[in-house]
Amino acid sequence: MNPVRRRRLLWILALVAAAGLATTLVAFALQRNMTYLYTPSEVLRGETGQQARFRLGGMVAAGSFERTPGSLEARFKVSDGDALMPVVYNGILPDLFREKQAVIATGRMEGDRFVAEEVLAKHDEAYMPKEVADKMGMAHKRHDVEPVAAPGASLN
Repeated sequence: MNPVRRRRLLWILALVAAAGLATTLVAFALQRNMTYLYTPSEVLRGETGQQARFRLGGMVAAGSFERTPGSLEARFKVSDGDALMPVVYNGILPDLFREKQAVIATGRMEGDRFVAEEVLAKHDEAYMPKEVADKMGMAHKRHDVEPVAAPGASLN
């Protein structure tokens, strides 16, 4: 084989290998940072891993919001209409956060409660995030599922 041709072939092979490596690294980075949206019903059915980071979406249950005096710790329950999930968040809540409003919290399960790292609230009266609306609609369409609540929580 001609030395010039051989050098070209080596360059092409090196470029293909580098492109493959870059693609693999990007795929791993995207997969690692991806978070999935679940409703309280899906979480209580065990569709998430105990250590997995995910987003919890639903409505803040009426009468469930509590703030620990002298700290930024907030406790509330998120409902999809079929189940309640207790949430703990230590930080400043969005201005639009309130009971009976749509919320998406990102975090992890710790025991029977969801510990949020970030809380997002809807931006006006007519808006609910499409993912949350779709998931809540699917939860209500299933008539074969009994309403469930996290241990220590009631559905009312």
